[in-house]
Amino acid sequence: MTALLLSTPARWQFWIDRGGTFTDVVARRPDGRLVAHKLLSDNPEHYPDAALQGIRDLLGVSADQPIPAERIAAVKMGTTVATNALLERKGDRTLLLITRGFRDALRIAYQNRPKLFARQIVLPELLYERVAEVRERVSAQGEVLAPFDADDARRSLEAAWRTGIRAVAIVFLHGYRFPEHERLAAALAKQIGFTQISTSHEVSPLMKLVGRGDTTVVDAYLSPILRRYIDRVASELSGARLLFMQSHGGLADAHHFRGKDSILSGPAGGIVGAARTAARAGFERIITFDMGGTSTDVAHYAGEYERAFETLVAGVRLRAPMLHIHTVAAGGGSICRFDGGRLRVGPESAGANPGPACYRRGGPLTVTDCNLLLGRIQPAFFPKIFGLDQNQPLDRDTVARQFAALAVEIEAKSGARYTPTELAEGFLKIAVENMANAIKQISTQRGYDVTEYTLCCFGGAGGQHACAVADALGMPTIFIHPLAGVLSAYGMGLADARLLKERAVEAPLSAELMPVLERTFGELEQAGRAAMQAQDLPAGPIQALRGARLRYTGSDTALLVAADDPSALAARFTDAHRRRFGFTLPDKTLIVEAAQVEIISGGFDMREATTATAPRHEPLAPAAQVALHFAGAERTAPFHRRADLRPGDRIVGPAILGETGATTLIEPGWQAEVGAHDDLVLTRHQPRPQRVAVGTDVDPIMLEVFNNLFMAIAEQMGVTLANTAHSVNIKERLDFSCALFDRDGQLIANAPHIPVHLGSMSEAVQAIIDAHHGHFQAGDVYATNAPYSGGTHLPDVTVITPVFDDAGRELLFYVASRGHHADIGGITPGSMPPDSVRIDQEGVLLDNVPLVSTGQFREQDLLARLGAGPWPARNAKQNLADLQAQIAANEKGARELRRMVAHFGSDTVHAYMRHVQDNAAEQVRRALDRLSDGAFAYEMDNGAVIRVAIRLDRARRTARIDFTGTSPQQPNNFNAPRAVCLAAVLYVFRTLVDDDIPLNAGCLRPLDIVIPPGCLLDPRPPAAVVAGNVETSQCVVDALYGALGAMAAAQGTMNNFTFGNDQHQYYETICGGAGAGPGFDGASAVHTHMTNSRLTDPEVLEWRFPVRVEEFAIRAGSGGPGRWHGGDGAIRRIRFLEPMTAAILSGHRRIAPYGLRGGTPGHVGHNAVERADGKIEELPGTAQVTVRTGDVFAIETPGGGGYGAADPN
Repeated sequence: MTALLLSTPARWQFWIDRGGTFTDVVARRPDGRLVAHKLLSDNPEHYPDAALQGIRDLLGVSADQPIPAERIAAVKMGTTVATNALLERKGDRTLLLITRGFRDALRIAYQNRPKLFARQIVLPELLYERVAEVRERVSAQGEVLAPFDADDARRSLEAAWRTGIRAVAIVFLHGYRFPEHERLAAALAKQIGFTQISTSHEVSPLMKLVGRGDTTVVDAYLSPILRRYIDRVASELSGARLLFMQSHGGLADAHHFRGKDSILSGPAGGIVGAARTAARAGFERIITFDMGGTSTDVAHYAGEYERAFETLVAGVRLRAPMLHIHTVAAGGGSICRFDGGRLRVGPESAGANPGPACYRRGGPLTVTDCNLLLGRIQPAFFPKIFGLDQNQPLDRDTVARQFAALAVEIEAKSGARYTPTELAEGFLKIAVENMANAIKQISTQRGYDVTEYTLCCFGGAGGQHACAVADALGMPTIFIHPLAGVLSAYGMGLADARLLKERAVEAPLSAELMPVLERTFGELEQAGRAAMQAQDLPAGPIQALRGARLRYTGSDTALLVAADDPSALAARFTDAHRRRFGFTLPDKTLIVEAAQVEIISGGFDMREATTATAPRHEPLAPAAQVALHFAGAERTAPFHRRADLRPGDRIVGPAILGETGATTLIEPGWQAEVGAHDDLVLTRHQPRPQRVAVGTDVDPIMLEVFNNLFMAIAEQMGVTLANTAHSVNIKERLDFSCALFDRDGQLIANAPHIPVHLGSMSEAVQAIIDAHHGHFQAGDVYATNAPYSGGTHLPDVTVITPVFDDAGRELLFYVASRGHHADIGGITPGSMPPDSVRIDQEGVLLDNVPLVSTGQFREQDLLARLGAGPWPARNAKQNLADLQAQIAANEKGARELRRMVAHFGSDTVHAYMRHVQDNAAEQVRRALDRLSDGAFAYEMDNGAVIRVAIRLDRARRTARIDFTGTSPQQPNNFNAPRAVCLAAVLYVFRTLVDDDIPLNAGCLRPLDIVIPPGCLLDPRPPAAVVAGNVETSQCVVDALYGALGAMAAAQGTMNNFTFGNDQHQYYETICGGAGAGPGFDGASAVHTHMTNSRLTDPEVLEWRFPVRVEEFAIRAGSGGPGRWHGGDGAIRRIRFLEPMTAAILSGHRRIAPYGLRGGTPGHVGHNAVERADGKIEELPGTAQVTVRTGDVFAIETPGGGGYGAADPN
């Protein structure tokens, strides 16, 4: 048995990482020595499979000879086979069997669109080929509402079988907890002959239908692909032991390796290798930095593996334990290009074929080519594996020619003059910032001080950038293992065998629960040991680690804590929550979401392998002196072969080390020392420069750097807000936005959250500036939700912080965050009344309210304001907590901006704030060049009309957007504040720019916007506005698209649905159809235009509230026909299990979303209550009703309009 994980002296072990560009092999020879080998993953002209070829190469076995299994103790592998099949959608044909009413649940998912500013919404391609609904239903509490209909299921299974489908994913509502119906369906599928049967209660036994369903489909879709690959490899290995790395960081026997556990198979090996080797060298707190050919993976490790339990990969939600690895599209193969204004790096990659320009396959310029041109990669010391016969060196001449041509192109288009080496250095600067920002996402954004960590660098391209990345983050130490170039492969060999067993608990933490937990842990451990024995893994000296995922009641954010002592669960969770989010909620009940047991058996002992070499008796001497380019100048530097180094050697930068399969650059100011185990430890021996001289003139290189830096700061603010907020709206529905503004209050950059917030926040900031005549004190913070002073509607509260210099004297910038509060008062809970006619009926008005004065939080004053008036806020403490979270988010932004000023200087930062706006303005002008004059009249359901005329001035490259003729403000709540209208204009013109630029005030600069005061789009107090923000904003967007002829109308509403009573309150917006446009169909059942908020999972909704989701599906045929058809709307039916008040605020129930250029309008929406006694009560677009037990609220959302006349044939 122990032969599995321990070496056998007379036999080889092979540890393999099959990556996107290269396949790395580390082999332990029978004498204990380690050897490394690297070959291209995709090289069909020379071998069919890189992993097997690597084994053949090291054993000296030709292609026509069998691989001798008797010489192999074990093969341990990480593979991208399943990941590639997922990315390329090349898995097995799969049937999804799901509860009736939910056939489209995985298609709709949480209804948000992936790209905020894309007119053509492209949703991830579905993995399953066919879906069938089954008559069965179990309540959240386990009551059988409809028994499993075996005949119904059999018909669906047999129909799929007849078409050749052999894989089935079985996903029933609440099946994670009550799996009997899934078991019955699985038995039927087995009877019929399905060869791959994945049931959700086995694959992911946790609440959340969408995540669990996606994971089950992935398992059914990928497992057959894996099985075929494993069978092919196993057949060539003739029975040699074969193990695969799983996404959670443990090895599994090949025949127990499942699709759901394969997605991070390769990267997981790198984390294991980094953790084990760094710990041996004395580094317990590391940031792993794995830079390969296609992408860079980064992770945090501080003594234990961090795992994510819900991950989005290739548009698929995976609810299974996976190492928490953040991937950024910046690798050695990332393509370097010029877009007309900025230098860009990635996200596209040259891959292995054709690869970088230097690979001699006609590829584009990449990061690898930049390093080659700058001398950081030396062809003479790099493997000669290129060209038709795989025997030529890297091609520097081609790279030099392409860079010279790019320099000519840039000068012709922008006037900027660069040498080829300056361009290469510029591209690398951009790539380094991208990678540093990725590391911030897994460190500083999660509360870890990155300066206290060691950067553990590996991967084929990592060593070339390690010093630059460490400098960008202020990290003091870099650790590089001697096998850094193949560390992911080495990690396969060092990994333990691991099994994770989970079970949903979903019960309050209490003394009564303890015996249940103890029994659950015991059963999970017993099942884990049995599963290990079934895999023929050692079941003797193993560890069993117990963990529990806890969360506060009403929250979706669970944290895993050790459960070896169940009585300490509450204290451990409280500590973990405070460390992660900065606060605790002592009055909230703790819920045990799930129990987990991890079974671990010991892995390979590093002492049993050696890379030791013979002693060196003479002083260290370089193999060569080579030319290197730094900061625009060429200098000579030593090149050392890594194999020549011995413990105790010290090398002062600049220098290059030729690693096994990689190159390490020691930059000026850094030095490297060789440790006792041949590890390389890099430290700074000169202080890093405190300030970088960049200048204030626009530079295409620095323009991209600052673009990314500004965006990253806004995103860090958003993470801080989501982490520290208390309300579900902000924390989980992500109904918030964060942004940076210049000293004039002009928008610079924002995190891409909710569009209606993004463009309107600048108005709120400028209103505060005007109110104070620009005079503030350091430490001041203000709150506003005033619709007539830059606000949208009252629940959206904006917190604004003036940012001063470190001395507190000079006002530099502003930062702001806006969050949708759960309630701010008003005549209905949730502050979204459908029938308000005055602003005070919608809640408490906060206009230029001081939140913090010179650093002091004005809590009592704020509580008094929230409690004043006829309809005060219902939960002022929660408002307070969310406002404090917004203050914290602003402080994060302010701190990062001051850090930027310290690094680049105030003049440079202000200059680039202007430059990014100039760039956005130019991009919008280019879009205007392609447009024509137009006008549109858009009638709303209430009879009001939005009129807009767009007139282009070709000479000035500007446009006049004139809303003259729009209806006057209304006696209802559909009035949209001026800020909302500006946000809609900004959004539309940003979507006309296809390039990836931040949404900022520059987008509005070429636009002259006329909004008549007192009209529907610029109302006067005390006009009600709640529907103006959520409904009229959508109409303004569609009116503008109509005037431009750009695309047909989307559903044009957010379908705001609220319900509640004294115990429960709930609010959601519901998706609909997107409009079609020239060359594309509209997407179905997705959020469009001015919102992108998430929807609560149906299992969570039913668990928390006395309601039942009867149906949530695409409303087939509701999109408008045309040459390109509009997207279909949605059907949502909610049954109430106790009396409540329900309200709907919606549009397009009378007027259909328009079609364009001959396209047909989409269908109007429909609202009704189906009473328990069978009566149907039709409802208008805006209504509030009392629902009784058994009543169903049925909502059908509008479809999008079609574009172009349909082909009569």
